[in-house]
Amino acid sequence: MTRHESREHIFRMLFRRDFYAADEWREQAERYLNSLEEQEGRQLSEEDKQALLDKTLAVCDKAADLDERIDEAAEGWKTKRMGKVDLTVLRLALYEMAYDEEVPTKVAINEAVEIARKFGGDESPSFVNGVLARLVDRDPV
Repeated sequence: MTRHESREHIFRMLFRRDFYAADEWREQAERYLNSLEEQEGRQLSEEDKQALLDKTLAVCDKAADLDERIDEAAEGWKTKRMGKVDLTVLRLALYEMAYDEEVPTKVAINEAVEIARKFGGDESPSFVNGVLARLVDRDPV
C-alpha cells in the first residue's frame, strides 16, 4: 500500500469518527478495514491494518490540540463551523506536520490539498492550503 493510499484510508476513517459515538468508533474503523479488503479484492496484512488504525487513533488523540491550532490559524473560521471534509483534512495534515517526523511539511500540505480536491467542495483545496500555509508561517512545524 502506498503512503498516498494509506493517507486516504486514514482520512476516511477519521471522517467517519465524527458520525459515531466514541465507544462505537473502533468497531466502525475495523469494519471499514474489512470492507476495504473486499473492495480491493486482496487481504491487508495485519501490519498494514494496525498501521492505519494506529495513525488514525494518534490523530484522534491529538484532536483537541490540533483543533485549537487550526482555530488560531483559520481567520474568520472556527472548527465547529468548518465542513467535516475540510476539518478532517486539516487535522490529518497538521498531525503529520507536527508529530510525524517521517512526513516532510511540504508533502503533508500537498497531500492534504489533493485529498481536499478529491473529497471536498470547490473551495476546499484553496481553503486547506491557506490554513496550512498560515500554520507554517505562524509556527513552523
